[in-house]
Amino acid sequence: QVQLVESGGGLVQPGGSLRLSCAASGSFFSSYTMGWYRQAPGKLRDLVATITGGGNTNYADSVKGRFTISRDNAKNTVFLQMNSLKPEDTAVYYCNGRLRFDSYWGQGTQVTVSS
Repeated sequence: QVQLVESGGGLVQPGGSLRLSCAASGSFFSSYTMGWYRQAPGKLRDLVATITGGGNTNYADSVKGRFTISRDNAKNTVFLQMNSLKPEDTAVYYCNGRLRFDSYWGQGTQVTVSS
């Protein structure tokens, strides 16, 4: 069983930056593909970015060049650095951990981009 706890959300002005963190409990963190997803009101949950245990990354087109996903396997933590934030980035951001057939979700953290 893996538990994921997100932090770092908040209110930021357009063009600003935020760094989200997701702390994971449990074993074999380095083997998990970790990801960030987001869900805006009235919309489906969408992929933002993923990172494999080996460090390979994948991004949604809408965040390429602005967001960076990274991980620290020694600290069982995955990060999402978000720069040049836009109002359309406003959503609840969820951390996900996936290994073979198992998938775990955090409780989510709210990110609001508004002036």
